[in-house]
Amino acid sequence: MRSTPVPAVVTRLCGAAALAAVALAGCAGDGSQAARLVLASTTSTEDSGLFEVLIPAFERAHPDLDVVVIAVGTGEALELGRRGDADVLLVHAPQAESVFVAEGHGSERRDVMVNDFVLVGPPADPAGIRGGRDAAAALRRIAGTGATFVSRGDDSGTHDKERELWSTAGLTPAFDGYLEAGQGMGDVLAIAGEKRAYTLSDRATFLALGARHDLIVLVEGDPALRNPYAVIPVTRAANADAARIFADWITSAAGQAVIAAFGAEIFGTPLFRPAAKPR
Repeated sequence: MRSTPVPAVVTRLCGAAALAAVALAGCAGDGSQAARLVLASTTSTEDSGLFEVLIPAFERAHPDLDVVVIAVGTGEALELGRRGDADVLLVHAPQAESVFVAEGHGSERRDVMVNDFVLVGPPADPAGIRGGRDAAAALRRIAGTGATFVSRGDDSGTHDKERELWSTAGLTPAFDGYLEAGQGMGDVLAIAGEKRAYTLSDRATFLALGARHDLIVLVEGDPALRNPYAVIPVTRAANADAARIFADWITSAAGQAVIAAFGAEIFGTPLFRPAAKPR
């Protein structure tokens, strides 16, 4: 079976048209009637290339399942779960995830992996934040110097973290250089590169895409930049059994091994660290 990623634009279609697009994407390439599992996840897991190795590994272990990936911001993925339009979520906004489960939309939240966020920007670094380890202080400096900052602005996990950091900095970002893109991480990195601007990125997507946009890591290592990911089977899932199977596999030794190896050969270090707890 093959994985059939669905572009984020699918979720911007309306009602029956969106569901029809997902259903079409989920058909098995060989014409067989595999059970379809709809996975709503973040643009960072898609843009980093993780799904190119993770989904085929899962489908080899479970050839009776055909995974359809909808890559959107975490906020939109959670909304898909609330509507019952996804079977399982892989997301990275712990507070919002806990609310989602507490409201009964998800059966449980299980840790999967972790990496970190980084503040990136042009090598010229007009705000002078290079080498800092205090992300909130760096944001205050960016705002104070009037430098350009590109926000995801899409209610994603990265956007949630950015808003948290602005709050820690004691600022509401309203300066002239603050731009809200309403786009995924890959697109935001491209915009930041074009505008010689700063942005907040998850490290995996930055390592995969950042160099092509002439951006560098300027601030890293702040504990506030930790970036955990979790899997949540959706309570109203159309395929609840498959959702549980995926959650069990991605937190198993086999799934965690795929995560641990991803990126090491190309970048010299894994892009995500396994974080599943033994059960």
